[in-house]
Amino acid sequence: MSAGASRPPSVESVLAELRERAEPGTDLDALTAVAREVIDLERYRLGAGETARSPVALAEEAGHRLAAFAGQARPVTVINATGVIVHTNLGRAAWPKAAVDAADRAAAGQVLLELDRATGKRGRRYRAAEEHLIALTGAEDALISNNNAAALALAVSLARRRGVVVSRGELVEIGGGVRIPEIVRRAGARLIEVGTTNRTRTADYEEVLADGRAAMVLRVHRSNFRQEGFVQSPDPVTLAGLAHRHGVPLVDDLGSGALLDTAVFGLAHEPTPQERLAAGADLVTFSGDKLVGGPQAGLVAGRADLVERMRHDPLARAMRPDKATLAAVAATLAIYRAGRARLDIPVWRAIAAPLEALRERADRLSVRLGAAAEVVETEATVGGGALPGETLPSVGLRIGHRSAARLVAALREGEPCVVARVVGGAVIVDLRTVDPVDDKPLANALARALGVDGA
Repeated sequence: MSAGASRPPSVESVLAELRERAEPGTDLDALTAVAREVIDLERYRLGAGETARSPVALAEEAGHRLAAFAGQARPVTVINATGVIVHTNLGRAAWPKAAVDAADRAAAGQVLLELDRATGKRGRRYRAAEEHLIALTGAEDALISNNNAAALALAVSLARRRGVVVSRGELVEIGGGVRIPEIVRRAGARLIEVGTTNRTRTADYEEVLADGRAAMVLRVHRSNFRQEGFVQSPDPVTLAGLAHRHGVPLVDDLGSGALLDTAVFGLAHEPTPQERLAAGADLVTFSGDKLVGGPQAGLVAGRADLVERMRHDPLARAMRPDKATLAAVAATLAIYRAGRARLDIPVWRAIAAPLEALRERADRLSVRLGAAAEVVETEATVGGGALPGETLPSVGLRIGHRSAARLVAALREGEPCVVARVVGGAVIVDLRTVDPVDDKPLANALARALGVDGA
């Protein structure tokens, strides 16, 4: 502080004013901390030669900070107009309403998490989600973890201190720098590589299994990239038969997972858990928050004895989801059992949306925006590391603004927050990833950003 500069008010004087303004019951320590923060900032202001403010003014600023803290507890919701259905940077899958309601009820009160209603004694941890998964996949048993990497680590832990054989073409990175070899090693198993990057045959597994080095065969679905050309992979049924002849389980990591046939929607076929179990896999693992369309979770289905061993692994406790997630997973899987996934799960609703409906919505939006926007055909992707290279025909708006970068930033920083993409110097708003209920707020956000009359 420069010589002769004013001193800021005391903490006590600001705190006295702040307590008059704060919500009744606000913790005194929180009030004191925020009062000290604004006084420290005032000290810097005064040192820079600015005019001193009164305790009342500082208390008002502190009150605004407290209110902002409460507001920051709410995440910024986004209208996804990128054309990427499962957008990793936007939180991946939007939950179905039933899952949101179930999580809200579970979080807001007490639930029968580990209490048997009939006996009043301790029971299995919220079994509903696992029972739905068993019914959907035809598995003997199922287990829910907090994500698919955890599910895979628990499965690989069944071969702890022994070998796990994996094709070199399946040693993938699953995101965030996490790689299959690291998961195998961290799970306490020894990685045994077979085959080559582009071609692995069933015979490549034979030698390793015959000499007893391996206690597990791990098959990893390349869900986030694809190989073309001179490539070969073992047939799932043949590989499972080989593993079983040598007395070891086959674990099939499906990554994104899909409980519906993606080929029905014009996409490449994604292997389903029920198919791989029927083909002889002893365990399948997959995500709950990508193509399944629910909350982040790792879903395991398969042989009862193996699932039970995973359930009693000490690591399982560190990797288990909380009550709200379990409730949301159960609600999501129940939608599949009810036969309403295409209607009620946002991911599948977006994938299944007919072009005619998208075009009608685009026409209505273009009328609102006038000459600023034109209806165009686009291509959407599934995203989330699923179905790489696959696209879905879509419809959206092309906005040839003089500064596309500035417009897309204004949309992102506006209210509601709209995330679009820039293609060829124009902003593209893809409607396949926009829920129809958001069309009106999207139109308002676009009109404001463009300065269209009536915004």
